[in-house]
Amino acid sequence: MRGPRAPLFLARAVYRQRRLRDAARLLPLVGFFLLMLPLMWSDATGAGRTAVYVFGVWALLIGLAAYVAPGLAQPEADAQPEDA
Repeated sequence: MRGPRAPLFLARAVYRQRRLRDAARLLPLVGFFLLMLPLMWSDATGAGRTAVYVFGVWALLIGLAAYVAPGLAQPEADAQPEDA
């Protein structure tokens, strides 16, 4: 006989928090790709447009990190005590 099984589906809050953590893990990779993208552009694009793009991506990444950060500060809802 085995002990009680974990539920098949997670609670909605736990699911959302885990997806938020996944998004936080992907944010640096997406940022790296977006910041390296101007290296593939042709020389016809001016340096001014490239600078505006890089700073725009930079500001977007800061905004996304600020949006994600409060959700990461909350403890996980399904954390069980050690003696359970």
